[in-house]
Amino acid sequence: MSRLSIRAYLAAAKRHLQKVLKEQSHASFVIGNESADLDSITCALVYSYILSEKLEAKKSGKYVIPVTNIPASELRLRPELKALLKHADIKLQELITLDDLEEEPLPKDKTDWTLVDHNALQGELGELYHSRVIGAIDHHVDEGTVSKDAEPRVITKAGSCNSLMINYIRDTWQKISDSAMTVGAAHPQNNETLVDDFAYTSTWDAQAAKLALGSVLIDTVNMKAEHKVTEHDKKAVRFLEAKINISKLGKDYDRDTFFTEVNEAKKDLDELTVEEILRKDYKQWTEGDLTLGISSSVKSIEYLADKEKDFESTLKKYAKSRGLQLFAIGPSYSDSGNFKRELLLMAFNGKAKEAAEKFVKLGKEELQLVDAKHSPLKDDKEVTFQHFWDQKNLDASRKRIAPLLREAMGADKEKL
Repeated sequence: MSRLSIRAYLAAAKRHLQKVLKEQSHASFVIGNESADLDSITCALVYSYILSEKLEAKKSGKYVIPVTNIPASELRLRPELKALLKHADIKLQELITLDDLEEEPLPKDKTDWTLVDHNALQGELGELYHSRVIGAIDHHVDEGTVSKDAEPRVITKAGSCNSLMINYIRDTWQKISDSAMTVGAAHPQNNETLVDDFAYTSTWDAQAAKLALGSVLIDTVNMKAEHKVTEHDKKAVRFLEAKINISKLGKDYDRDTFFTEVNEAKKDLDELTVEEILRKDYKQWTEGDLTLGISSSVKSIEYLADKEKDFESTLKKYAKSRGLQLFAIGPSYSDSGNFKRELLLMAFNGKAKEAAEKFVKLGKEELQLVDAKHSPLKDDKEVTFQHFWDQKNLDASRKRIAPLLREAMGADKEKL
């Protein structure tokens, strides 16, 4: 049966979702985490695409639907996403977002959900559909919420979730690619004339491969961050680059050039406000009656403070808008070629202050937290705890900081 490009598939999946919502029929979703970073978005997209290109899916006329876990208005905060999507001829507005799910949710028993780049469904969707999670592919700590019998259930360390996803689905993808060798396997789009099925399908494979590969390269710093790169990443990159090099896109492909293009776009935050930067890569957790939010940033605290006249008021306003008692910012950036990490932590009531102080005891030595020389924070009676550190443990990202903070908030350490 005819194949589609990933862009044509995405349009078909959106039409399928609209039909499902209208008829209140069954739908299968793949969704990334609430930070909706490059890894989450592309992992959901490529995984759903390959599943939907399987012969069984084609025969049934059903599509697996990739959901970007933010409203459509948030997409503009991710310049690196726009830069990467153009390699598959996809525009931001063509993605399926939370807005496309509409206000009236599907009944629980009419859905199933596979999680990528997280393994616990959070927020409003989690409240509605946590019991309908059938699988997870993730490189974060296993929170134990996904059934041991789930399929897929791939939760292990890797530089990028895309790497785990690609290695899980590569045999399926290869079978689909091999079937494209037959005459009539390609379905031309945009009034194209069918000349060579393999030329079409290999190009479509390469476009999908570049989406996954771009995310792997960003997460592993072009496969040069030794503390991040695993065998999972190396294996996935070999497969993805083979997909690119066998196509007509291969003649212009260069890993370093590709990485630099996407990475430079990611670092370009000049058009964003501080509040938008805080929203851009944000995750939230609740433990008991404390809610924690952590924003990651590719720019330093100094950059953020220089951008906003009343920096601390902006942070307080943002935390209040999210209902937070604890708020952290974890910048990671390069300064004159040297990779650096920082950590800023604020608490807004007595219990949150206790949790913050416990976090310092738990994590100061492991994270190698050193008081920053210059802090933009001023004394404020509304803030019960605030501190700004240089973080000398460069291996510890939000994946490690969040469990330490949640443990300090009272979470079960064994489930973090």
